[in-house]
Amino acid sequence: MSTLPCYFDYAATTPVDDRVIQAMVACLGREGTFGNPASNSHAYGNQARQAVELARRQVGELVGTDADSLIWTSGATESNNLAIKGIAFGAKGPRRHLITSRIEHKAVVDTVRQLEQAGYPVTWLEPDSQGLIQPEAVRQALREDTLLVSLMLVNNELGTVTDIATIGQLVRDQGALFHVDAAQGAGKLAIVLNALPVDLMSFSAHKTYGPKGIGALYVGERARPLLEAQMHGGGHEQGFRSGTLATHQIVGMGAAFALASAEMAEELQRISTLSAQLRDGLLALPGVSLNGDPQQRVPHTLNICVDSPGFTAMSLSSELAVSSTSACNSASSGASHVLLAMGLSQARAGSSLRLSLGRYTQAADVEKAIAVIAGRLSAPSATFW
Repeated sequence: MSTLPCYFDYAATTPVDDRVIQAMVACLGREGTFGNPASNSHAYGNQARQAVELARRQVGELVGTDADSLIWTSGATESNNLAIKGIAFGAKGPRRHLITSRIEHKAVVDTVRQLEQAGYPVTWLEPDSQGLIQPEAVRQALREDTLLVSLMLVNNELGTVTDIATIGQLVRDQGALFHVDAAQGAGKLAIVLNALPVDLMSFSAHKTYGPKGIGALYVGERARPLLEAQMHGGGHEQGFRSGTLATHQIVGMGAAFALASAEMAEELQRISTLSAQLRDGLLALPGVSLNGDPQQRVPHTLNICVDSPGFTAMSLSSELAVSSTSACNSASSGASHVLLAMGLSQARAGSSLRLSLGRYTQAADVEKAIAVIAGRLSAPSATFW
């Protein structure tokens, strides 16, 4: 019987917490909360709607906003599309200029690229050598016709953190809107949307020990009049996103975010300790260096370059589940666009690894990861080819 490798790919997806599964199962079957939340003429629909609204409040509590400002989507990819396209198509004035960066998730990069091809002017910000988008770069890119700036809170490949408070104020002072992809930030960093100059923020359940296929978009007061629905057919979710709500998935996201609210401080401390152990152990190995800023980051994600001929994530796959790029890039088999944008060569980007830790990572897993990578580095280079 084969043994699965140690899991170090939490940034790609997290396992659903058993407590979340229990909440979801209660929504299935004849005895469960299976009604259509939009059916308000009977008890089954009302029961489902109450479960949906509880989950909306639970998500809002984690990210510091009122439940009414959250729209359910199928995940952060849809949330990003709705935020960016919805504002681009819904704003009818002279503002059309968009700003984003070259190190965003493909759900943002490809969406903005599509709008650029349709005639929207776009400024593509370059990261600094540490993988950060600096506020000064945003300030210089802002124009009188800037409509929307879209930047992620936590980079999905590097773990670096964007200064969204400072950038958001610059954007607001210019009269533009600010969208933040927070798929990698929820449950890892304190987010208080009611106190942040952010107009739209995207979330995903499956990065926070919830189910795949469900997410949310925060829509602030400044963005609400301009946002145009991208999915039509019934006017659900305040008219912003039509479609029958998947009660069990929504309840799962609510439960996952509620657990994150209750356990984030303790979990952050534990993961920080493990991350420091992993980082120190790996950086002590010959030819290993860190990609991304060493301070302005979350401890959950570590990206390293391994300067050794033929070294790849695949060479570790039987013992460690790691990645060489984000899951959204894996299908293309190319080097990470994030690392290339930082100035790494194709060779160095190709020999880089992302290791991400999470709720179920143990000290023994970290020790194994260090030992496995050390073993590969000490083996004859022929074994890598």
